[in-house]
Amino acid sequence: MADQEDKKTNVEQGDKKEKVSSKSTVKIIVGVLLILCGVFALIQWYPDLFALIRGCIGLFLIAAGAIAIVIAKE
Repeated sequence: MADQEDKKTNVEQGDKKEKVSSKSTVKIIVGVLLILCGVFALIQWYPDLFALIRGCIGLFLIAAGAIAIVIAKE
């Protein structure tokens, strides 16, 4: 009787492992697809991205200067 219960427990644990591994496989596939979409977006919209980065440099420098002044006051 105890042997049958051990076998059932082992089968249930195997099923759980299969479910977990299939969930991780799906997560990995989704992650790879998102990375590929991101790379495609960078390639497709590179000129626009470059213009956006150039436009943000001024704001970044202003913020960095303000932070430097706050740190210097302390």
